[in-house]
Amino acid sequence: MDDNKKESKKIKRKLLDKYRLVILNEDTFEERLSFKLTRLNVFVLTSLSVIFLIGATYLLIAFTPLREYIPGYSSTALKKKALELNYKTDSLQQVIGMNARYYSSIKKVLKGDVSEVDFNRDSIIEAVKLEASEVDFNPTLEDSLLREKVNKEDKYNLFESATTSSNFVLFPPVNGTISEPYNIKEKHYAVDVVVAKNTPVKATTDGIVIFAEWTASTGYVMIIEHSYGLISVYKHNAALTKTQGDLVKTGEVIATAGSTGNLSTGPHLHFELWNDGYPINPTNFIDFK
Repeated sequence: MDDNKKESKKIKRKLLDKYRLVILNEDTFEERLSFKLTRLNVFVLTSLSVIFLIGATYLLIAFTPLREYIPGYSSTALKKKALELNYKTDSLQQVIGMNARYYSSIKKVLKGDVSEVDFNRDSIIEAVKLEASEVDFNPTLEDSLLREKVNKEDKYNLFESATTSSNFVLFPPVNGTISEPYNIKEKHYAVDVVVAKNTPVKATTDGIVIFAEWTASTGYVMIIEHSYGLISVYKHNAALTKTQGDLVKTGEVIATAGSTGNLSTGPHLHFELWNDGYPINPTNFIDFK
């Protein structure tokens, strides 16, 4: 027991024994600074210094850009750029998907393929399938005033004046005799208008040319995109006067009629109208005579 007490006192004395740290001038041995220290003070100061250095290092790594220079940490700028590139990639994928569907629709227009279209759905097809001769135009007392207003409007206006700020009228691309009418059962989603060769073909309304190329089956083809999801198609032309991307105005000459393509049997214009991906009868809106 005495030995343990002696050992404890010895350790305590070693920790509390005072020492003097003196800084001298090497040449003159003049005392510059002196510190009174104990082993315990040195241990405490060293521990506090280590803790301070560890804390400062953590703060620098966690809250300053210096962490970017430590291996294993990624740059904030690189993270931001990677995030932006990820958003752009997603946007581009969506645009590519939309373009793919759009080009698929254009191909269907060129081929006249609407085998997947459900003509019974509530769409514009249901309205245009009804010919004018099948509709009862006898006005009732309640709508007589409205009928009078409608009769004064252009009957070939595709959209009601109540839904737009200005009338959207379709201009006849050519004038002539219709040799083959629009026929859903025979999958002829167009009207063939007989005209003389090199007759000017005009834009049915304002729009932008989205296709102007040669095809083996239908010769020189022009497709114009208009407002309200409307697309007009002009086939078997002898020549085209507009190219893809051109803006055209109503009645502007876009081609000359001809008999090009394997499916043509004589000079005529094969004219189609499509709305939101569905074919519609051009004669419901255009007088070709």
